[in-house]
Amino acid sequence: MHPHRRLHDYVRVKLVIPGGSGQVGTLLARAFHGAGHDVVILSRQPSPAPWRVVQWDARSVGSWASELEGADVVINLAGRSVDCRYTAAHREEIMSSRVDSTRAVGGAIARAARPPRVWLQMSTATIYSHRYDAPNDEATGIIGGGERDAPSTWKFSIEVARAWESAANEADTPATRKTLMRAAMVMSPDRGGIFDTLLGLVRLGLGGTAASGRQYLSWIHEADFVRAVMWLIEHDGLAGALNVSAPAPMPNAEFMRAIREAWGMPIGLPAMRWMLEIGALAMRTETELVLKSRRVVPGRLVASGFQFQFPEWPAAVRDLCERRR
Repeated sequence: MHPHRRLHDYVRVKLVIPGGSGQVGTLLARAFHGAGHDVVILSRQPSPAPWRVVQWDARSVGSWASELEGADVVINLAGRSVDCRYTAAHREEIMSSRVDSTRAVGGAIARAARPPRVWLQMSTATIYSHRYDAPNDEATGIIGGGERDAPSTWKFSIEVARAWESAANEADTPATRKTLMRAAMVMSPDRGGIFDTLLGLVRLGLGGTAASGRQYLSWIHEADFVRAVMWLIEHDGLAGALNVSAPAPMPNAEFMRAIREAWGMPIGLPAMRWMLEIGALAMRTETELVLKSRRVVPGRLVASGFQFQFPEWPAAVRDLCERRR
C-alpha cells in the first residue's frame, strides 16, 4: 500500500485471517467487517459468523488457498492455545499447529498468481528473555532460552516462538511483505480471554501479588491492538519482527493492584509460588503465564509514529472494567 494512504482510503480491502475464530481473530474480524471490508476467516471447525468462514485443515494447501488470490492482507493467527498443561501431547500440538499452519499459509502465498501485498504473522512477546533489568525492544532485546533459572516449560515456549518465526521467514514470498507480530497479551472485556481470567481472580479476592510481584507483565489494550494491525497494514516499511505491546509493561504487583482499584475490590490475597503451582494444576494451565517476567516495549511501532490510545495500564483497565460491567 502507498505509505501515506490509510485503510479507509481504500473502497474495500480483502483480509484473510487463518485461525481467526478465537478471541483475537474475532476482535480483528469485528473491526474490519464493521469498517466495510471483506473478511474471510479460515477455520478448522467453521461456525456461523457475520463474515465468511471457510474450512481448512491448518496443515496443507487446499481449496482454501483460492481465497488468497487477489486478497490484500493475510493475518495468520493459527495455533493451539497455550493455556494448558505442557504435557508431551500438548507440546506437540502447540508446536505443530503453529509451524504447520504457517508453512501452509506461506506455501499458498508462494503459489498464488496474485499474492496478497501483506502477510502479518502472529508471534509472541514470550520469545524474549525472562528479565527484570531492562526492557526488550527489537534492536537490543535478548531472545530467551539461555536463562539459567528458567524451567523447561519456559524454554519450550521460546523454542515454539523461534520455530514459528522461522517457518514464516523460510517461506519464499518475494511479492508479499512479511511482518512478524511479537504480540503481548491482548486485553479485552470478552469472556474467555486473559483479562477475563485475571478479573475473575480479582472478583474472588484472589487477585493479589503473585510470588515476588517483581515480574513484568506486557500487555496491549484491544483497541490499540486493532489499531496497530491497521497501522502495520498501511506502512510498507514495517517488515520483519515487530513488538506489538503497550509502551508501559508493569510489575505484577502494580498490575494486579490497578485491576483491583478499577473493579473496586479492596482485598487481593497474595499467592506464594507453591500456591500458584497448585492453582495452575487445578486450572490445567502453566505458571509461566504469571511468573515469567515479560518486559517488552514497542520500539519500532513507536519509532514509526504510532500513537497509543491506552499507553498506561491504569486507564486501560478502567476502560475494560467499565465495558465489562
